[in-house]
Amino acid sequence: MATPNVAELRLQALAIFEAGVAAADPARAVQQYLRADAKQLSIRLNDGCLRTGSWSKIHLIAFGKAACAMAEAAQAIIPASLLTDSGLVVTNYENVQDIPGLDVMGAGHPLPDVAGLIAAKRIAERVRAARVGELVLVLVSGGGSALLPYPVASVSLQEKSDTTRLLLASGANINEINCVRKHLSQLKGGGLARLAPPADVHALVLSDVLGDELSAIASGPTVADDTCYADAVELLKNKGIWDKVPNSVQLHLQQGQLGLQQETPKANDPIFNTVGHSLIGGNTQSLQAMIAAAQRQSYQTECYSTQLCGEARQVAEQFVQAARRIDCPLALLAGGETTVTLQGNGLGGRNQEMALAFALAAQSQGLSGQWVFLSAGTDGRDGPTDAAGGLVDADSLWRMQALGMNPLAALDNNDAYHALQCSDDLVMTGATGTNVADLQLLLIDPHFNKTL
Repeated sequence: MATPNVAELRLQALAIFEAGVAAADPARAVQQYLRADAKQLSIRLNDGCLRTGSWSKIHLIAFGKAACAMAEAAQAIIPASLLTDSGLVVTNYENVQDIPGLDVMGAGHPLPDVAGLIAAKRIAERVRAARVGELVLVLVSGGGSALLPYPVASVSLQEKSDTTRLLLASGANINEINCVRKHLSQLKGGGLARLAPPADVHALVLSDVLGDELSAIASGPTVADDTCYADAVELLKNKGIWDKVPNSVQLHLQQGQLGLQQETPKANDPIFNTVGHSLIGGNTQSLQAMIAAAQRQSYQTECYSTQLCGEARQVAEQFVQAARRIDCPLALLAGGETTVTLQGNGLGGRNQEMALAFALAAQSQGLSGQWVFLSAGTDGRDGPTDAAGGLVDADSLWRMQALGMNPLAALDNNDAYHALQCSDDLVMTGATGTNVADLQLLLIDPHFNKTL
């Protein structure tokens, strides 16, 4: 195929990314897993079997960035006669919608707020009210951990929020963050499932974590937890933030180590005898959709990683090293979730940092040819910014410098947002209503000579 110019490459990259986001459509995912008639509901399991019950009532609960679309789809399938009062839905403020029959509540993300705490208490009350012969149908998507904060009695919301902030700044990955959050929460780490007996529980889960580990998605509120208090203490110490977290957090975790606080429920707990799960979508499906979209545009494709992780800056440098070995026009794709250890006081997110780091590494390593690189979050929100990520090309650094921006200094200050804003390289999608982690794409023709 003839190599498009840079402007065309950028449009193609955005279209391929949008195909990945579309594949994570939460409503379509729910529709594929629920069937109902006037008397009963059938839920598809991941082994192809069906869980069918003549439940007298169904309590509809949804939380996460895709909660609105998931709940609306479920409500359209389940007969109104089976549903209890308005379904309870909690999502981030950007994704809030007014949906008849559903009580939609906005809450803070990535840091929890009072609105989320109020919503969490309402959900806990609804789950406790469920009775034998009834079903609690839980629709879970990424972001649920922050959106549904219900700290243990001895830890305030602000103290838990401060702990989360320290974990995020330390470069902790999602599993590490969740290990601590589960042991400071009344709902996470199986806590919601613990409230439901004698009712049945089933969760439809849209994954935003690597490997689609159910216990990690939204901190696994309906899933057994295989971590313990000692793990949380060790993690905080290893990250060098044990002495920085609030005293109440230290005390609660230490009491847990001594057996003075209730542990999160484990796999052998009988509460899980009536709990089921269906994984209805995730990053892998979106990555596959991107590969198909690139192939439709006549690109040869190669999957760089299905579980991209690590420090964003280092991962970008490794991505460039892989790009330098490419000897033909190619679309190189990846999915996953990197981390950032904050050293500066700038503005950005892991995807923006990776895009800026890629541009700098491409220059320092002498990446030849014509290329564009995109890294963006499927939720449309990268870190505490209004951008989904970044889309850079071989001239991005020049555009930054022409306007007085020092890209390396910006990277060192974790200020990728303003650097990419300067070069018009921010990916702005708005909130997408879904969340299946991040996607990366490199379109490259290594032999293209732009001076010809």
